[in-house]
Amino acid sequence: MTHQKLTSTQRDRAAGVLVGQACGDALGVPYEFGPPLHETKPEMVGGGLGPYAPGEWSDDTQMAICTARVTAEGHLDDRALGRIMRGFQHWLDNGASDVGNQTRAVLAATRDIFTNTPPDEDGGSLDQEWFWAALDASGSYAKHHERSAGNGALMRNGIVGLTALRDRDATAENARNVARLTHANPLVLDSCVLHAEAIRHAVMTGEYDLVAGLDLIPEERRRQWTEWIETATLADPSTTEANGSTFGALRAAHAAITSMSVMKYAAHEGGNRLHVRHALEAAVGAGHDTDTVAAITGALMGAVYGVSVIPGAWRRRIHGWPDMTVRDLVELALRTAGETQPGAWPLREIEPSPGGRALDVPTSFDEGLHLGTQTALAHTQADAVVSLSRIGSQENRETRLRRFGGGNHPARHVEYWIVDSDDSSTHNDLAAALNDAADTVAELRAEGHTVFLHCVHAHHRTPSVALLYAVEHCGLTADDAAEQIRTALGVPRIDGLLWSTAVREAERITAHRKP
Repeated sequence: MTHQKLTSTQRDRAAGVLVGQACGDALGVPYEFGPPLHETKPEMVGGGLGPYAPGEWSDDTQMAICTARVTAEGHLDDRALGRIMRGFQHWLDNGASDVGNQTRAVLAATRDIFTNTPPDEDGGSLDQEWFWAALDASGSYAKHHERSAGNGALMRNGIVGLTALRDRDATAENARNVARLTHANPLVLDSCVLHAEAIRHAVMTGEYDLVAGLDLIPEERRRQWTEWIETATLADPSTTEANGSTFGALRAAHAAITSMSVMKYAAHEGGNRLHVRHALEAAVGAGHDTDTVAAITGALMGAVYGVSVIPGAWRRRIHGWPDMTVRDLVELALRTAGETQPGAWPLREIEPSPGGRALDVPTSFDEGLHLGTQTALAHTQADAVVSLSRIGSQENRETRLRRFGGGNHPARHVEYWIVDSDDSSTHNDLAAALNDAADTVAELRAEGHTVFLHCVHAHHRTPSVALLYAVEHCGLTADDAAEQIRTALGVPRIDGLLWSTAVREAERITAHRKP
């Protein structure tokens, strides 16, 4: 795979695809095959068909990970596609929490050539044989079953949109080939092409356009797809029929993103974070195949807005087979996009030492919030950490307390994608990211944790998030908060785009505060 040099914002959006999918999946898990949620706000409470732990993703993301482990390694030729199929078989035997009927049938039909070669090892010519056997099995299933247009291929499709970011034709071909491993119905292939191209287009441009790939599907079916998508635009997703089908699930996801009740959150400044949240909640609220529709929606939303805008309250909770967390999903996505080389972040064990002072100081407005530098990360006594700068994988393991220590408790180490840059083009939605980090600090404090909020030098990111936390959650004015933060950090002045954005947001919050 040719290395794709992406901009910072494009990398952010690529990183959001799997994370968005997993968040939607875990949010929808508790409500699968239930009625529309007209009065209930969905939450990551677990349960469902698994039953699943709170924040645990289901087969939708599990199968996407099987695909991503191969796409992260390079080009999707026949042998690579066979490796994906082999990964599906290992998943079926060693971790599948739920399996669709069609997927199970196709995997059973190819069982006779299965070997115990681990998915991450080269299976040689057997991998190519497996690919062709999968096509035969899925083709046969489609031929002999009237209802073969299920959503089981579309649910795992988001990662495919990152496989050829500068080649829309290759993206479409990859989408067809990965889908055909288990689902050969032409409507399934069409839906995966439209979904993958919408993701590719969003990562590269920041725009959502579900019909961007309409010319990539056969001409004889374009009118039908145009009608399906047009009638779902601005609609209530709970009115979309048959979301267990590939066309119904894609229409429901599109409706969740574009519905009138959701789009209002994308229409004003700072609305991106709300658009993501309400689109995924609307997808779950549609009822029936809630985890799948929300997973499809989440992959699209992550591609449009980036991982930096996906709510930290969700990101800190998601986890699942095979013992992965949000950081692992970011790594697989960036590697698939060709953006992570050996020894680079997030693969790097330890980030280069930033040097400077090891600062870890409490704030006067909340002694349970400590501000500091990355040098102090290894020594902080806080039992929760919000990292605003990149850290290495070893640092992550050492810093993160047991992810669910003593039970199904949310993670207490949350990493943010915030670039310390005064160039506005390096940020997808800086205000949303800063506000969300402040909200995550507040959530951790409400749970009784002492929080260490840090970046590299505590010059820009750390004080900016602290300012918003102080104003929004501690009731300070922007001026009072700024003065106390400068005093705590021992600096006479803070400036730059991040700080000015935080000040503007703090003033907005204060202006809307009730007397």
